[in-house]
Amino acid sequence: MRPMARYLALRVGSPDLPSTNVVKLPLMCNAERVIPVAAVSLLVVLSAPAGGSELEGPQPKIVRSIQPAKQAAMNTHLSVDDRMGDLMAHPAFAGFAPLLLPRTDMEIDRSAKLSRIGSLLPYHQNVEPSDVVKGLNRIIDDVDAGRQVFFDIYAESEKQQEPSRRQTGLFFFRGRPGAPFAVIAPGGGFSYVGSVHEGFPYAVEVNKRGYNAFVLRYRVGNGGFVATQDLAAAVSYIFRNAGALQVSTEGYSLWGSSAGARMAAAIGTHGVARFGGDAIPKPSTVVMAYTGHSELSADDPPTFAVVGERDGIASPATMERRIDALKQVGVTVEYHKYPALGHGFGLGTGTSAEGWIGDAVRFWERAGIDRTSNAR
Repeated sequence: MRPMARYLALRVGSPDLPSTNVVKLPLMCNAERVIPVAAVSLLVVLSAPAGGSELEGPQPKIVRSIQPAKQAAMNTHLSVDDRMGDLMAHPAFAGFAPLLLPRTDMEIDRSAKLSRIGSLLPYHQNVEPSDVVKGLNRIIDDVDAGRQVFFDIYAESEKQQEPSRRQTGLFFFRGRPGAPFAVIAPGGGFSYVGSVHEGFPYAVEVNKRGYNAFVLRYRVGNGGFVATQDLAAAVSYIFRNAGALQVSTEGYSLWGSSAGARMAAAIGTHGVARFGGDAIPKPSTVVMAYTGHSELSADDPPTFAVVGERDGIASPATMERRIDALKQVGVTVEYHKYPALGHGFGLGTGTSAEGWIGDAVRFWERAGIDRTSNAR
């Protein structure tokens, strides 16, 4: 019998307690830092064979869709008062429900309300349950309309070669047919993926401005390079299937938060092929939220960056050094530091950061999409 690994998912509270009160997660490869916590609330104990678990069964192909007529409750929306069990059992999420969670090996408390979902995201703050539910309900609406939402980025042969690739995929939030696309890589210290907080809600906001958005579910527990390989595979997949997906490959952007921002910035510096992807253009724009990533080049794309002034994981000073260095080599940059905010604020609903996604989209339009169009 293989040894069992146990995990605790704890809720981050006030930053005022001593640094000895910390959240510790397993497999923390290249995490930004371990963070101090205060009022800690337990939502879930995770138990799985060491090394993680794998989804079983065939994964959906590009032409697959779920027919709502076969599921009477397919279009039932979730609310913050629904339970984790309602989320996991919802027919709209059949085939990919575990990939909605921060980790696929979670044994969750199915009786816990979605209003407490922030307890699954210990490296994040300001998790707004209504934003989480809005993103999930958008997936429900698309599936109910017969649209495919989840796409594999690896072929079956590639997944057989490396079974951990079964833990990856793309969630597609459609904008205007033929519009440019954004790929969003949520954070989580490379030990989990915070799609419900920094992925689906971002995609909904990007869609409001007519653009297509993909949220990446990447592998965790293997460090940044493997996760960035998944991002490169995702971008390559979209380019190869752009016609069927009805997206433009001109002026695409990469978005990331915390660990995800490291991934997006790495491809912005080195390109997709460096991480095993196809020989395709770099993104027209990189949007990065609260990360300590410092590498750069004179060939980096225009970069939009945000951070909270109280971030104890990705120091504003570290971000500002990189921003200044980008400016010195001639890269177009827009930078925002928001008062009274810490790490992992997501949309920033109800805070000084609220509306930053719209600012980022406008920067992408101006510095990325328009620039790419004018260069042709």
